[in-house]
Amino acid sequence: MSQSVRVSLYIQPRASKTEIVGMHGDAVKVRLAAPPVDGEANIELEKFLSKLLKIPRANIEIVAGASSRRKIIEICTDSPSEVRKALGLV
Repeated sequence: MSQSVRVSLYIQPRASKTEIVGMHGDAVKVRLAAPPVDGEANIELEKFLSKLLKIPRANIEIVAGASSRRKIIEICTDSPSEVRKALGLV
């Protein structure tokens, strides 16, 4: 049974590599190698999370902040605890 997990992210575009670096206040900080131009950073974010969480990219949706550093994403998964663990939330 799939469940939705909402996660708050703080994005740092144009980083040297794409990675999760810990917490930034109440949000997970993610460095993205892509620039914040024409949605490239959002695409990079979705691809990175898809690979990290081993789920289809279609299961990841940016529900708020598509043009902002602060984003809220919704992840549809069968294992919410694995998502939280992979993102460093537990």
